[in-house]
Amino acid sequence: MTRAFAAIKSKPISVLLIAVPLALAAEFLHWNPLATFILAAVGVIPLAAYIGEATEALAVHTSPRAGALLNATLGNAAELIITITAIQAGLLELVKASITGSILGNLLLVLGMSMVVGGVKHGIQVFDRRSAGRNAVLLLLAVIAMLVPSTLSHAIGPDNSVPVEAFSIGVAIIMIVLYGLGLLDASRPNESPLSHTIPKNTLPHWSIRTAVIILTIATLAIVFLSEVLVGSVEAVVANYNISEFFLGIILIPLIGNVAEHIVAVQFAARNKMDLSVEIAVSSSLQIALFVAPLLVFISLAMGNPMQLIFNQFELLALLIGVIIASLVSADGESTWLEGAGLLAVYIIFALGFFLLP
Repeated sequence: MTRAFAAIKSKPISVLLIAVPLALAAEFLHWNPLATFILAAVGVIPLAAYIGEATEALAVHTSPRAGALLNATLGNAAELIITITAIQAGLLELVKASITGSILGNLLLVLGMSMVVGGVKHGIQVFDRRSAGRNAVLLLLAVIAMLVPSTLSHAIGPDNSVPVEAFSIGVAIIMIVLYGLGLLDASRPNESPLSHTIPKNTLPHWSIRTAVIILTIATLAIVFLSEVLVGSVEAVVANYNISEFFLGIILIPLIGNVAEHIVAVQFAARNKMDLSVEIAVSSSLQIALFVAPLLVFISLAMGNPMQLIFNQFELLALLIGVIIASLVSADGESTWLEGAGLLAVYIIFALGFFLLP
């Protein structure tokens, strides 16, 4: 246990852990809902970082296949916990918006920031063109899997009807099968779009015991903070004129993934653009092909079924995000100006989503 706490103390981001007890106080002392939401959100950031590092540290001690499975399934654990809590609270639109927001955040915000930082420091950066093309195809397939139920369901029947629910479950099964095939590909020596590998020299030298302890503590803490975060959403929406849609599509994804976003940008600053692109794309694919369909089955088990039906704004944003990210990365080169373009599109979306009623 001592080694686990020493590992936590050694990280600069650990200073944000002070928000965890403050969020606890805010919840039980009934502080202002906005303050409670902010404290819970800030507390999730370092905890999500520790879950990610513990997962990577465990993967080092396993076989390539088991490591790929760990990275792929636990890489979005923080966001998965938050969305499960939101499903339990009946905030299904928040959940679907967070799925869209995670994909957009990785493809536009993370990739854009990485290209800007890397381009300013190193000029034109290169990455594997063939891998970028394969990534573009998988991303398009993932978006199609989300687009088809959304466009055809209205012709099949009402959203909560049995045929529409069956269609959504069928699509979810197909997406998970495709994800499983991606994991099989990830277990081979070649790089896979569904699993990114962080260089071992950048990982913490944690034992299996230390990694498991940190992973357990961070997960339990996020479970608590998720309850606080989701519990304050309705009050924040009602009192501060912030839409549930904006919280789901912009803020929730940033909270759960900011640590991974920082890592991607750091790699770009070190002129390792291949890793930055890999992190952004694999995270997007994991959300689209694993987290989204998994939430369909979890919501069904919780008695609050969620269909894979997204609104027109989400679908438009997803299509534009995938298309522009694919075009920018098609030549296997990136510049700071291309990154600025991706960031501009993300900011435009954020502004529009904020102003939506």
